[in-house]
Amino acid sequence: MLKKIDGFIVGLLAMIALAYWVPGIGDKDSLIPLETISGIGISLIFFFYGLKLSPKEMKKGLSNYRLHLLVQATTFLIFPLIVICFKPLVKTAETEILWLALFFMAALPSTVSSSVVMVSIAKGNIPGAIFNASISGLLGIIITPLWMGLFMSTSTGDFNLMDSVVSLIVKILVPVILGLSLNKYIGNTARKYGKYLTLFDKSIILIIVYNSFSKSFLANIFDGIKIYYLLIAIILIVAIFILVYAIVLIICFKLKFSKEDQITALFCGSKKSLVHGSVMADVLFKGMASQGIFILPIMIYHSLQLITISFIAQRYGRRAKNV
Repeated sequence: MLKKIDGFIVGLLAMIALAYWVPGIGDKDSLIPLETISGIGISLIFFFYGLKLSPKEMKKGLSNYRLHLLVQATTFLIFPLIVICFKPLVKTAETEILWLALFFMAALPSTVSSSVVMVSIAKGNIPGAIFNASISGLLGIIITPLWMGLFMSTSTGDFNLMDSVVSLIVKILVPVILGLSLNKYIGNTARKYGKYLTLFDKSIILIIVYNSFSKSFLANIFDGIKIYYLLIAIILIVAIFILVYAIVLIICFKLKFSKEDQITALFCGSKKSLVHGSVMADVLFKGMASQGIFILPIMIYHSLQLITISFIAQRYGRRAKNV
């Protein structure tokens, strides 16, 4: 099991508490330009992401097409379709916004760093994990807003699909491409100082989380949502994780995947990226008072996947040592 509580999760909770008790830091009249800091930070996160991508490792995992198809189909098809099944249960404006937040979580790409780390601990297919996690992040720049556009355009007039895609391309895809173009020159340096870059990523996410929840608390968005609706949302998030994990495991058995590929499919396919979630929420739902609600499910899912997958990865790792 996890030996200690993850400090980042504590930080996320602290940002929500700060936004509740001291909202408004970084507003237009504030001396602290949080919007500007987070905007620049978003582009830097993905510039460093491009720098850290290893072309050699990507090439190693390129040929395993069955694994890639399963992971990407799970991430961008199975996840959203499961949440769409809950759509008929939406009857009120309260449940509509919560369902959209759940759907946003389901439409997000897989996480990169934690997927690779967990696959490594479990003795899975590491090149396959690097390839799928990296490709997932790039595909999500287009696929996630397309999925959201199917429902947001009919639910709110604040969402413009074309503007959102263009904004994501400028703030995310362009920095990634720039990072990739400089990879062969300073990529090794970026990977060497990866821990510091991860710390930078987390700091920007904490700023985005505070800013998002601050807007929601100032607009009293959460006042209109009953506690038991939030509890139901948490139960659904846990159920979605279990269901996706079970579906991927069954498919792996049916396709007779090796143990290494099975581990990679399970860990990459069941993950959702808090980095992409925070960044995309800041871009897709910018100006919306409900922005904090859209981040809430992915924060809960992040904590769940971190604890659960860490435990499972350690068990796989111990089993591999005993073989």
